[in-house]
Amino acid sequence: MSPGGAAAELRAARPDAGAVLLLAAAALLAAGALGRTLAQGVTGPRTALAFGALIAVGELLRCGPDRRGPAPLAAAGAVGYAFLGPAAGDPGGPDGPGVLQTVAVVLVAGLAGPAGAVLSARSGDGGRGGRAAVDARAAKAVEQARAAADARHDRDRLGRRVLTAGFAACCVQPLSHPEALPVWTGGGPGRVLYLLFAAVLTAQCDTALRAVFARSRRESPSGTRFPGEPRARAAPAAAVCGTGALLAPAVDVAGLWALPAFCLPLLPALYAYRRYEDVRATCRQTIASLARATEIAGCVPAGHAHRVAALSRDVGRELGLSGPELDVVEYAALLHDVGRLSLPDPAPGGAGELPAEDRRRIARLGGAVVRQTGVPPEVAVVVERQADPCPEQPLPTRIIRAVDAYDDLTDGAGRPAGAEALDRLRRDDGEEYEPRVVDALARVLSRGAAGS
Repeated sequence: MSPGGAAAELRAARPDAGAVLLLAAAALLAAGALGRTLAQGVTGPRTALAFGALIAVGELLRCGPDRRGPAPLAAAGAVGYAFLGPAAGDPGGPDGPGVLQTVAVVLVAGLAGPAGAVLSARSGDGGRGGRAAVDARAAKAVEQARAAADARHDRDRLGRRVLTAGFAACCVQPLSHPEALPVWTGGGPGRVLYLLFAAVLTAQCDTALRAVFARSRRESPSGTRFPGEPRARAAPAAAVCGTGALLAPAVDVAGLWALPAFCLPLLPALYAYRRYEDVRATCRQTIASLARATEIAGCVPAGHAHRVAALSRDVGRELGLSGPELDVVEYAALLHDVGRLSLPDPAPGGAGELPAEDRRRIARLGGAVVRQTGVPPEVAVVVERQADPCPEQPLPTRIIRAVDAYDDLTDGAGRPAGAEALDRLRRDDGEEYEPRVVDALARVLSRGAAGS
């Protein structure tokens, strides 16, 4: 994490009102569940221990950079434990934990997983002491930002896990009262359909909670719309919750040996996903290095590429772009000036200060370089279209064009400040900059988004 990224993480420290309410509800539910479980004891302690261990191991095997990605084993284990008992038509049996005990077990296991990860990380940090060349203040800021971001993410993750587990356990409670629901008595297809329906509802609940907590951690307060994110998350969440729904009756029938039998097939998929995340991390490092190269060569001011990328992503989100489209905008913004390295004498300044032939060359060669980085091909198309007339450009290119001009106008002594820069962009009458994009940029800046 760079010092600039550290500052961005620190600016995002305050969650929104929705996240605060959800965290308060999770805290009250967790406190009540722990108190009740400690007072009355654990029903089925061996089963609770086995599922708790599965959830904790699943948290340790969490995917993604800095272990902030999904934890399918932990999620499936939590849903499976919530569905236990009623799923097999055995309410009140030794394996029916109920809502509060389910929440208590998921809470304790969710705390144990990150604690083990912290201990393992500290045990592996012993050889990092001899970096005298690293700036002490920057390193301290990065570490503080990383620690704060990790704490926020773990807090949100645990709150989401507790609320989802409680919701799942509530969904199957009607199966514990067959006298009130005679159509679901016995082991007929009605019970199976109800379990599948409860799994789908649980997946939707988890997806909605994830979106709320993700929005609260965004750097920009403009992150109010994620049209593609719920759809992208819904299918994996449904698969994981469906696995948990099947895990519960399997344990009721085959005992605790069903846990490894169901979860071992998930490990290869988990390994493949982690490898995929490693490839993505390498790709991001390549992009960051290329963006940095334009600054080292004196083509653009320091920090220009990252400012344009952060602000372009915010503007794209304001215009309703989906998650993958925002990634394309961010990557293209980081690399939009890489073609300047092909000029015989790279000179700093905005694209508008260059001759038309140089702009076309920068766009063409920049796109050729981008195609070699492994990013989606749409990124290269966005970079290649920079020299086209504004009405003919795709929306991501128009976004980057406006944000790039804004950053050029506001960076450096003697240039107009933000309000005057926006006025200059608006006076263009749509020939160079699309008014809709400029208006979105103004809205983002008025809310104090990144780059303002």
